[in-house]
Amino acid sequence: MTFEELGVSQPIRDAIEELGFVNPMPVQERVIPHLLHEDGDVVALAQTGTGKTAAFGIPVLQRINPDERKPQALILAPTRELCLQIASDLADFSKYMPAIQVLPVYGGSSIESQIRALKAGVQVIVATPGRLIDLINRGVANLDDVHTVILDEADEMLNMGFLDSINEILDHVPDDRKMLLFSATMPKEISKIAQKYMRDPREFVIGTRNEGAANVRHIYYMVNARDKYLALKRIADDNPNIYAIIFCRTRRDTQEVAENLIRDGYNADSLHGDLSQQQRDLVMQKFRDRVITMLVATDVAARGLDVDDLTHVINYGLPDDAAVYTHRSGRTGRAGKSGVSIAIIHSREKGRLREIEKIIGKTFERKDVPTPEHIIEKQLFSLADRIERVQVDDNEMEKYTPGVMKKLGWLSAEDLIKRVLSLEFRRLLEYYKDAPNIDFIDEKPGKGRKDAPRSKEDKDRRTASKGMERIYINAGKRDGFYAGNLIEMLNKNIDGPRVDVGRIDLMPAYSLFDVKKSDAKRVVNGLKGADFLGKHLYCEIAEPDKDYAQAALRKSKERKEAMSADHFSKFKKKSRR
Repeated sequence: MTFEELGVSQPIRDAIEELGFVNPMPVQERVIPHLLHEDGDVVALAQTGTGKTAAFGIPVLQRINPDERKPQALILAPTRELCLQIASDLADFSKYMPAIQVLPVYGGSSIESQIRALKAGVQVIVATPGRLIDLINRGVANLDDVHTVILDEADEMLNMGFLDSINEILDHVPDDRKMLLFSATMPKEISKIAQKYMRDPREFVIGTRNEGAANVRHIYYMVNARDKYLALKRIADDNPNIYAIIFCRTRRDTQEVAENLIRDGYNADSLHGDLSQQQRDLVMQKFRDRVITMLVATDVAARGLDVDDLTHVINYGLPDDAAVYTHRSGRTGRAGKSGVSIAIIHSREKGRLREIEKIIGKTFERKDVPTPEHIIEKQLFSLADRIERVQVDDNEMEKYTPGVMKKLGWLSAEDLIKRVLSLEFRRLLEYYKDAPNIDFIDEKPGKGRKDAPRSKEDKDRRTASKGMERIYINAGKRDGFYAGNLIEMLNKNIDGPRVDVGRIDLMPAYSLFDVKKSDAKRVVNGLKGADFLGKHLYCEIAEPDKDYAQAALRKSKERKEAMSADHFSKFKKKSRR
């Protein structure tokens, strides 16, 4: 089965082929044709990682009328993170459909900017329930022309208490819309939603109905063995509300990792066989009470610990037995909730990872280790959420407010916020300043990583469109460098008339983009030596036969060697003293 046979249009096929989609996954084979060619609603029981975003996203985009700049499709998601992920995926799928606008709507972001975007006109809204209701009540989110409604991770929305919000939102969309409900499990409340709002829905079950372990998303990060602890810290920093068990293979590793986390300021402790029963009970109680939020444990020591609401299970060392991995990962994603099982591995452990995949019937998703920029952004969102939700006792605070206002009254609101953020994040900002990329880069492009470029595709990227010149720049996705950053840098650094930019290809370690031939030298000269988030930029006219993936790999190695030499030099000077 191919996407063409499913009825997917050429512009979308072009976009998804660039993303590496070759053949549709089972959920896509069953849902896409139904949404494109048949009437009636759909209830799909499928887990995270089964390809469900493409299953509903592709037909939604194909059914949009690009000439009508008003909401035609609504996708509801339980969390800000999922909302952003869905919107990002839809933007990728619609790369060659420039008239289609997708807007993520969620709390914690500027509501004014979302209002402006809605007034300018969007066809697809991806939203969390609370913020969407706010926009509906303000009269700026009009859902009268919505023909498709999708509830993604509906069971998770119910777990988070969004049932009343879902009912309120569905009252604002037309009765004749097509509706799709995606859920990992099928609790009674979801059945009630289906009965009340859906017309004779067709049910698709991908996997086993109400399969608890299927709620778990399996992710791995690949780093050098010496960087495993650094990767663990970044994962923890990138998840401010983490509540996790970190599994180690030995008692020694368990104690060492826990001591390092405690030393670095995390709420962590260890659980292993050398502890007395009294010590074990104390640690387990503190973990259940969330006094500690990261428990470092051996498999044997953790057997007596039963916690339902873990956000993550982290495999600091992969077990030899796949059954042990299944037992570990099954500790998250319980009671219908979703969870994440993470493996931090080095290159020699990849074979064992593949063996585990075959036995458990799940595919691990490789992710890049979170960048400092992404971590800081996540921490800022978390702080903003805490500030918004804090309960203020006006009577109690009233006696202290005048003195504080006298001391800080001269500061503007913006200055005060900046100082609070600086105070809160000084440790993170200092720690991550000039922090290197620690992802393991496979030596051979096209092997190992799913996103590694094949030689023909890489050569196509280096070839400019007709009448254009292809430009190389040494900044990519891993640096937090995206199309908007490129346009901003061109406007800032290039003198003279505005530069028109054509095709942009963003790779992990570098980017390629088209400009008019007459502008090429001006662009190269303007961007050479420019600064992007502390990174010194290099720019050149791309050579069709140059392997930029290998060049980026060599540069990364050179940087690491230079850093190692610098550390050794400093160590020698210290020793002499």
